[in-house]
Amino acid sequence: MERRTDGNHMVRAGICALLLLAVWMTASDTYKNLPGFYEDIIRIGVFSDSYWEVQNGYSYQILEDAIARFEKGHPGTRVEYVSGITKEDYSEWLSGQIMKGEAPDIFFIPGEHFNDFAEAGALKNLTPFIEGDREFLPERYYASAYEYGNYGGIQYALPYECAPKLMFVNKSILQKEGIAMPENLWTWDDFYRICREVTKDTDKNGTIDQFGTIGYTWEDAFDSNGVLLFDERGRECYLTDRRAKDAISFMGKLEELNKGYSVPSREFALGNVVFQPMLFSEYRAYKSYPLSIKKYAGFEWDCLTMPAGPEGSNISRLDTLTLAMSESTVHGRKAWELMKFLTGDEEIQSEIFDYSEGVPVLREVVESGGDFPLLSHAVEQAVVIPRFHDYDDAVAEVDRAVRNILDGSSNINMETIIQNRKINRYLKDRQ
Repeated sequence: MERRTDGNHMVRAGICALLLLAVWMTASDTYKNLPGFYEDIIRIGVFSDSYWEVQNGYSYQILEDAIARFEKGHPGTRVEYVSGITKEDYSEWLSGQIMKGEAPDIFFIPGEHFNDFAEAGALKNLTPFIEGDREFLPERYYASAYEYGNYGGIQYALPYECAPKLMFVNKSILQKEGIAMPENLWTWDDFYRICREVTKDTDKNGTIDQFGTIGYTWEDAFDSNGVLLFDERGRECYLTDRRAKDAISFMGKLEELNKGYSVPSREFALGNVVFQPMLFSEYRAYKSYPLSIKKYAGFEWDCLTMPAGPEGSNISRLDTLTLAMSESTVHGRKAWELMKFLTGDEEIQSEIFDYSEGVPVLREVVESGGDFPLLSHAVEQAVVIPRFHDYDDAVAEVDRAVRNILDGSSNINMETIIQNRKINRYLKDRQ
């Protein structure tokens, strides 16, 4: 009888131990690591540092918060990512994974490489997911950010975060010169007038030391004057269009103010330049949020929309980090759910203001505070860059052409015709 009683005690003790182990594993989520527990493992391709190329100690914070919530709402699914891949090495790493047949189920794509991955057939067409999901509402995203993920009329990616280009203004110089701060609906004429008035030799030593603008490019001028540079397929360039020629002439006028002097980029930070175009992410790297006027490097500065050309508007380009799905994924439905969650959940998108320098792509998140009409307008009205094969190479040809026109004879019309023929010849030869 004693042996039987001892045996019962041992059985009861063993059961209690198992129950305690089960309770501990449940409370600590340890059970999730048991073999066979997960039905699906979703892999994400991501880089370790900030997309906006500023120091950021929270590069994985948003992702990890999202993963924890997603896994809790999707029992049986685990989300993994490889850490430590820098943005500089990321595209090469991702290309290697795709070539080996080991692509992540979903992955982030830097804006400058979106065309390459779309052309390579590495991205899954999201149209069936979009059209088959009644809960998915594209209109919640800023239209320009959403269109960034479109190539050849097909939606291959969803926007995750973005940054518009704005015009940053040294208010201290304007105050010193007795010039009023421009309104947001300002024009090229306003821009040129102010640049002309402030460009001068302040210490009277024979050298210009105060400047109107730095970093304003022909692309900025083209965008704000409604220039359509190429046709949709990249087979023809419209450099001879009147709006393009007007933009080039305007660039020439701005350059003449400096009398041939190339203004170093550091001059704005030193407080010697009034205007500099800058991504909003750069602004946030130097200033705390929300948007406000504060001291930086000894002067007051603020931001505006870009100046509008005579046939354009106060718009500029948008840089967007997108999220795409691998063409080879076997977890399409859950990968889609995770993409929607990362890009469309208000709480996750709100964390971009806390842990990144970019701007959320959901209109409701940006506008919820009601304090950022300029920012919201800049994102919504941003120029959508065309998508075709070798677009960046074609732009490089235009860049050389514009430089040749500005450095050439005074006959811009003739120079433009010559350069446009060269570009169209290049576009034809690459077909």
